[in-house]
Amino acid sequence: MQVLHSLEQLRAWRQQVNGSLALVPTMGNLHEGHLKLVDLAQQQADHVIVSIFVNPLQFAANEDLDRYPRSFAADCQALAARGAAAVFAPTVADVYPRGLSQQSFIEVPGISTILCGASRPGHFRGVATIVAKLFNMVQPDSAVFGEKDFQQLQVIRLMSTDLSLPIRIIGMPTERADDGLALSSRNGYLTPVERQQAPILFALLQQIAGQLQAGCAIEPLLTEAEQQLQQAGFRLDYLTVRRRSDLDKPQSADRELIILVAAYLGNTRLIDNLAVNR
Repeated sequence: MQVLHSLEQLRAWRQQVNGSLALVPTMGNLHEGHLKLVDLAQQQADHVIVSIFVNPLQFAANEDLDRYPRSFAADCQALAARGAAAVFAPTVADVYPRGLSQQSFIEVPGISTILCGASRPGHFRGVATIVAKLFNMVQPDSAVFGEKDFQQLQVIRLMSTDLSLPIRIIGMPTERADDGLALSSRNGYLTPVERQQAPILFALLQQIAGQLQAGCAIEPLLTEAEQQLQQAGFRLDYLTVRRRSDLDKPQSADRELIILVAAYLGNTRLIDNLAVNR
């Protein structure tokens, strides 16, 4: 497995690649969910490259950029064992040579300012910009993303369509622990007690999904679920049911829905979602 630290190294390697190439963009500190993305990518292409870059453009000033967990050596070892062809781990100077304040950016209107975008202004602008840059740098045929970050996935899909990018965007169902908690690098911030409480989040999504399938009205379900979360010790950011295609509020005729939640447990912000057909 090649480890590439500069754009020059990446481009030299890319010229030598024969066959199709799939990209798995990550911020490192890899867990089994990331590695399952690599497995899926290998089914889509002849070669897989994984990017590891903690992107400062998607963190606000009060967020956890400095303490975001980094485990580069262990990440490379895991990726080599999984059969990745290369790792691209550029520096901030390589990615943003004129500095963050002078960087051109990409913003996907509408969807970028709701839900997580409302709670984290500028976050999806940072996501869209770095993903577009990685697409330009790596020139993959396909790219694989996890559905745990469902809003992010939809932002990337819309961006790729809007910019006519010749890259197939593939979403992979959320990888979960045995107790249902969605795997996330931020789960490491949870205390042992909080880690035992955290699976309540997904259990509640399952409960709402079952009630929606039974024909219950959305708003009363959400009101009850919000109370349950608060009683369980969560501090709610949002809990909502949206149309799956564009995350707009569903109309009565819409059947393909998704339940989305973001909530704090202690100091850790957890997100999750569950698709449901009404």
